[in-house]
Amino acid sequence: MPPRLASIPSPPLNGLHLGPFTLHAYGLMYVLALLAALAIATRRWARAGGDPALVREVALWGFPAGIVGGRLYHDVTSWNEVPHHWWGPFAIWHGGMGIWGGIALGTLAGLLVLRRRGADVPRFMDAAAPALLVAQAIGRVGNWFNQELFGGPTSLPWGLRIDPTHRPAADAQFATFQPTFLYELIWNLALAGLLVWLGARRRVRAPGLFALYVAGYSLGRIGEELLRVDPAHRILGMRLNFWVACALCLAGLVWLAHAQGWLARLRRRGARPAALIAIGAVLATQCGCGGRRPADAHAPLATGVGARAELARAGPPAQLSAPLLGVS
Repeated sequence: MPPRLASIPSPPLNGLHLGPFTLHAYGLMYVLALLAALAIATRRWARAGGDPALVREVALWGFPAGIVGGRLYHDVTSWNEVPHHWWGPFAIWHGGMGIWGGIALGTLAGLLVLRRRGADVPRFMDAAAPALLVAQAIGRVGNWFNQELFGGPTSLPWGLRIDPTHRPAADAQFATFQPTFLYELIWNLALAGLLVWLGARRRVRAPGLFALYVAGYSLGRIGEELLRVDPAHRILGMRLNFWVACALCLAGLVWLAHAQGWLARLRRRGARPAALIAIGAVLATQCGCGGRRPADAHAPLATGVGARAELARAGPPAQLSAPLLGVS
């Protein structure tokens, strides 16, 4: 690879040692993400006429449930990475958190609290959606500290410099890689801003903003999964989370259409189920769910001049450092 004129450096350390304890950067990002989400959701819920204390109560149950859900998702989908000890399924200190499981179980716990308090659930979900995106953006900074979950080699000026010990074996000769953590961070913040703008300037029936959060985040994740090169189980040549993101993107779009009454209008106008299926197929192709043709599965990715990365990795998985909480 030609000499680099510019790149994004990786932090030399991913934690701070305080006597017998270690303050992991990823754990610190989790705390900052929680505080930011609380601040944003509290302000938005208060503006909607809700009780700010309810946000803290939801977080009190939703945050721990999200940790449990994220770990369960990792254990189920990446069972080969779970330590072979009785405490292996619980070993979050060795890394391994799935964002999909965290969002699902955390949201479920929050919904139970809202139901018990008799709150307006759809409006609360819309108030919380931008806060969740900001929290997820902050959490991705932890991946930067851990030098993990990056994309293929690249010679782009914003390429992320990865230490040799963290590089995939098949790409050990490359020094810079696609900074997928940064792509998701920017995408999440932009989507959060869009949701705030839509809520203030457009009439969106609740929980339309939350549905758009699900669809929008999943859409961005589709592109990210096409770039990432960390070990992952594959279905039809594509990463497992690629298919999860496709399914959730379509589900979010259908949920948005239902919340806004668009599906009801189609039914009143005599639209047949086949028409709805055709619309879904078009959306799927536009979201990128078609992936590559099997014949192209091993074609190089255009990630920069002189850089080559493959979707199907031939070499052994890279040995990544163990974060406090490694969200995939």
